[in-house]
Amino acid sequence: MKTSLTIGMAQIAPVWLNREATINKMLDYISDAAVQHCDLVVFGEALLPGYPFWIELTNGALFNSPVQKELYAYYAQQAVSVASGGLNAFCQMAKEKRIMIILGFIERADDRGGHSLYCSLANIDGEGAIRYIHRKVMPTYEERLVWANGDGHGLQVSKLGTFTVGALNCWENWMPLIRSSLYAQGEDLHIALWPGSVRNTEDITRFIARESRSFVVSVSGILRKQDISVNLPSSALIRENCNQWLGNGGSCVAGPDGKWVVAPLGNEEKLIVTTIDQVRVMEERQNFDPSGHYSRPDIVQLSVARERQRLVRFIDEA
Repeated sequence: MKTSLTIGMAQIAPVWLNREATINKMLDYISDAAVQHCDLVVFGEALLPGYPFWIELTNGALFNSPVQKELYAYYAQQAVSVASGGLNAFCQMAKEKRIMIILGFIERADDRGGHSLYCSLANIDGEGAIRYIHRKVMPTYEERLVWANGDGHGLQVSKLGTFTVGALNCWENWMPLIRSSLYAQGEDLHIALWPGSVRNTEDITRFIARESRSFVVSVSGILRKQDISVNLPSSALIRENCNQWLGNGGSCVAGPDGKWVVAPLGNEEKLIVTTIDQVRVMEERQNFDPSGHYSRPDIVQLSVARERQRLVRFIDEA
């Protein structure tokens, strides 16, 4: 049985806050990954249509700010409605190229009224089916000014060859119990999505790999000052207050022994391709398996609520 897997890490900039143009750019990278015989291609956190970098640059916490209202409304217009087919192009590409896609996107959630935004990730298999959508359980710091809290519904894994794949967004990867919920489902390929920073990936990627005895793939986006279109709301204010690099990448891969397979790559837009082998996981699990022979469920257990949270349930007459 083939135990190897080829992964494409698309460390790219979005066409910032432009949904359709960003989708087209992402599809080009998926096609390129397929040409390079990738079994899986991954994009960074919130890449579609972009991470809300403006918050810390425009006094985002100012209550009732016309600037923040306008930017939020614009962001919502560019967000993705899954129910309306917003991921269909990716499903079609995944099926055509026989490739799994994991991508970060901003979701305008129809099952929560359609006005709040969630930092979501989608797992789309090689048949073109959406296996699950995970909504970030806890937005980080200023992200809470634009993103709502997610739930546990997307704490799932999926099979890809001999690997069991799970994924989390950004600082969710620091949450021990959230990580453990994936480990317990047999995860041995952990995908960590980031908006873009070497400082975010250089330590935790290797730490999770050592803790879980899994391969860990961290994929980051990038964003440069030049990527901020002058046609966006408050673009002059954003550009005035930002550095040349808002997100500088840092995509990398660590093996189940915690050593680098691909060291963090910064300040470059490219498709990074590498091949991993599941046999290395089995070798490292010989001495430590966090949810198997080295666990004690008779002493400690974890309960996970995976029901999709909704405000109201309607019971209609027949």
